[in-house]
Amino acid sequence: MIRIARPEDAAAIHAIYAPHVLEGMATFETELPGEAAMRDRIAGRLPHYPWLVWEDDGRLLAYAYASRFRERAAYDWIAETSIYVHPDAQRRGIARRLYGILLESMRLQGINQAVGVITMPGEPSVAMHEAMGFEPAGIWRKAGYKLGRWWDVGVWQKELQAPALPPSPVVPFAELRTQAAWRALLD
Repeated sequence: MIRIARPEDAAAIHAIYAPHVLEGMATFETELPGEAAMRDRIAGRLPHYPWLVWEDDGRLLAYAYASRFRERAAYDWIAETSIYVHPDAQRRGIARRLYGILLESMRLQGINQAVGVITMPGEPSVAMHEAMGFEPAGIWRKAGYKLGRWWDVGVWQKELQAPALPPSPVVPFAELRTQAAWRALLD
């Protein structure tokens, strides 16, 4: 089942995220944020952007969210995406389905562009993004230092819809989630 994240999901989300912080390079975060910080992140993003989870028999297996790309108002129509899947749930199509609902939610909000930022080489993430219609948009060389080395970061971009002239304001997720078109995505 795909649903909106809730504050009480913080512990399960933190457990999925922790190995990426401590041992992986999918995130450049180097210290565990803690469950309280994760709860604050969920609560802080949900008014503006979707944060979705995949739950199976009461167990959280994956989560995906969108976040502000940059602080300047001119960037309101582009958002960065993230997805993390529990190791037990990989290679089951969960990531593509969850990411697909996330991207469609963003489109319904009026967001035109999605950006995926991938630590290179990141072949599995690159393959998933490209399968979802993302295209390479550039590489930031030696952008982050973690686990004793410098890592390049690739940027992948997907147009969710053609930009309008002038654009309408982006619909906050808190408002979108009450609309029938969004609720129909979960059926």
